[in-house]
Amino acid sequence: MNKEQVKGRVEETKGKVKEAVGVVLDNESMEEEGKLQKNIGKVKSGLGDLKEDLKNSI
Repeated sequence: MNKEQVKGRVEETKGKVKEAVGVVLDNESMEEEGKLQKNIGKVKSGLGDLKEDLKNSI
């Protein structure tokens, strides 16, 4: 795993937690913020996966 993958997965997890807290507290803005953070984490993780695949194919 490279740094991008780790950072992305951490960001994704934080977003999931924030989204769940938003649901529990009935706070729509926190829930939306969590969804956004989760998706940003998925993108970062995906970029890290792509870098790792390219590195392994060379």
